[in-house]
Amino acid sequence: MAGRLLGKTFATLSLSVALASVPVKSSGCLSIPACSESTFSPKFNEKDGHVERKSQNGLYEIENGRPRNPAGRTGLVGRGLLGRWGPNHAADPIITRWKKDRRGNKITHPISGKNILQFVAIKRKDCGEWAIPGGMVDPGEKISAALKREFGEEALNSLQKSSAEKRELEEQLHKLFSQEHLVIYKGYVDDPRNTDNAWMETEAVNYHDETGEILDNLTLEAGDDAGKVKWVDISDKLKLYASHSQFIKRVAEKRDAHWSENSETDCGGHSSKSPRKPKAKRGAGTEKKAVI
Repeated sequence: MAGRLLGKTFATLSLSVALASVPVKSSGCLSIPACSESTFSPKFNEKDGHVERKSQNGLYEIENGRPRNPAGRTGLVGRGLLGRWGPNHAADPIITRWKKDRRGNKITHPISGKNILQFVAIKRKDCGEWAIPGGMVDPGEKISAALKREFGEEALNSLQKSSAEKRELEEQLHKLFSQEHLVIYKGYVDDPRNTDNAWMETEAVNYHDETGEILDNLTLEAGDDAGKVKWVDISDKLKLYASHSQFIKRVAEKRDAHWSENSETDCGGHSSKSPRKPKAKRGAGTEKKAVI
């Protein structure tokens, strides 16, 4: 009996060792090294080759070779489901227009008396929540390029277009993203994928089509990570992914648009405040672009 138990013990240990030696694969089938591997020596708090490891919120601490989440403990250690140790940079393009009637007149809210703003929202495939059509910034990619690319991929299905369609689409996107824009938020964001050693940061930027002429020539079509896409009226009734509702509220404030039917919590009363710094929390999700 003792011999059989001892044999099972050794078998279990052997299996554990074997499993521990199996490399973790990302969605792109690239091996993601552990932070402790001798061959993996990232340069935290600086530009590491083409990978940006600096945080938009300043320097972060390194403990036992691993970056520490500047917002605090989440209850989940390691890199989790995010592609990089430390900050994972995203870009969130908030595309807006005024809601209009059939005659082309702006529609005002009957209670607040303010014009109603609309933005392009996508329904995420991974969690089913509505969100801003954003995504991860590729290594070496500029934020401005990432904003335009992500909107094209998720809200216009640009990846599936023909060469001729892509050229035409690029012309329209160039007009939209060449306009004056508002940087709504830059920095750490509350995201269900955040861990003690990896977290999301984003730059949310609002591109507004005042006349609607540019967006009238763009047909929304869900693509890439988006299951659905549509124009959504902006108000405090929105239930969006992660911190996205905070960004949308900020846009309404900046554009002096309708947000709430309650005058005490309407946009004007908070126009000088930035989105509240979110708390870290444990969660789960998926990421389409895993890079170390």
